[in-house]
Amino acid sequence: MLLIDPVDLAARLISVPSVTPASGPVFDVLDEALSGLGFTVHRFILGAAPDGPTENMVAIRERGPGPHIGFAGHLDVVPAGEGWTGDAFAARIEDGRLIGRGANDMKSAIAAAVAAVSEIDQQSGTLSFLITGDEEGYATFGTPRIIDWLNERAIRPDMILIGEPTSETRLGDTVKIGRRGSLNFWLTAKGVQGHVAYPHKADNPVPRLARVVAALSALHLDDGTDAFPPSNLEFVALGTPTAASNLIPGEASAQGNIRFNNLHTGDQLIRLLTDTAHAIDPTIELRTRISGEAFLTPPGKLYDLVTDAIRAECGIEPELSTGGGTSDGRFLIKLCPVVDFGLPNATMHKVGESAAVADIETLARLYRRVFEGGLAA
Repeated sequence: MLLIDPVDLAARLISVPSVTPASGPVFDVLDEALSGLGFTVHRFILGAAPDGPTENMVAIRERGPGPHIGFAGHLDVVPAGEGWTGDAFAARIEDGRLIGRGANDMKSAIAAAVAAVSEIDQQSGTLSFLITGDEEGYATFGTPRIIDWLNERAIRPDMILIGEPTSETRLGDTVKIGRRGSLNFWLTAKGVQGHVAYPHKADNPVPRLARVVAALSALHLDDGTDAFPPSNLEFVALGTPTAASNLIPGEASAQGNIRFNNLHTGDQLIRLLTDTAHAIDPTIELRTRISGEAFLTPPGKLYDLVTDAIRAECGIEPELSTGGGTSDGRFLIKLCPVVDFGLPNATMHKVGESAAVADIETLARLYRRVFEGGLAA
């Protein structure tokens, strides 16, 4: 069986630009690696701009009856941004670190997982890779469509490991066993444009919007749970079409986000936003988009496999956390238990994104332990 160097494969993936939504050449690199390891690779492209086209990959290696353990990840990355020393999409190693967009989030984890399965003498059971090109975006044509593909073929993993960078200060210190939900919302207050010297001839929407913003900001959503921190509502943008000092605007807008725990659903929070806003201004317009619901994986075999692997390779006891942002676990939990575990996340999405070469190599050994344990479960 072909053996894979995780750092080399990560560098090759990084060196193919794949800003979200991604498709094409970056999937070719992964396809070649997995096909060489005996995986049957299925690829499909869905959607159109602005949320697509998105490519997805399901790669399966089946060796008869036994458990099915999946690895989920994404090959798309956020834009590089300004300020890099050198090309963000030309992977290089400096001072023991692999540098390039996607090195941390999360091409190195995918490479580590491929390296892990390249060293497994699989006699039974099923290994699969569920890889999307749209995790950093809205996931319209990403992981939810992978789930559709699996359901149409009655394929259901018993557990899924997600390679997001969850560790905080050192590899293995944090495992994500759930994630908060995310609700985006946009408010628009309509008015009548006019000259500031003649306010009686205009209708200024800014004060009305400000009262709504204040009321929503004052909402106490909850006090958290044993597994989750309190839910929080944050405004991220306020604006009018013009900044002229002598012009009352015809409309004013605000944008916000709620990160919520499993005491709520997205629909419940939408009703709360609507009722609160319309109690102040019945004419205000509210638009919402649920990025994902909160979820929590109950303790079980997958917990044990990941924590045992960390103890063996890193010699530490990991924290089981639900903090941070969302992941595609919010979709995959509909199939089976999921756990997110990967590299330290200090440089994710940053200029100069990088991962320690030693951590990538250790992660491959950790993943091998999890996969072997999963196949034997």
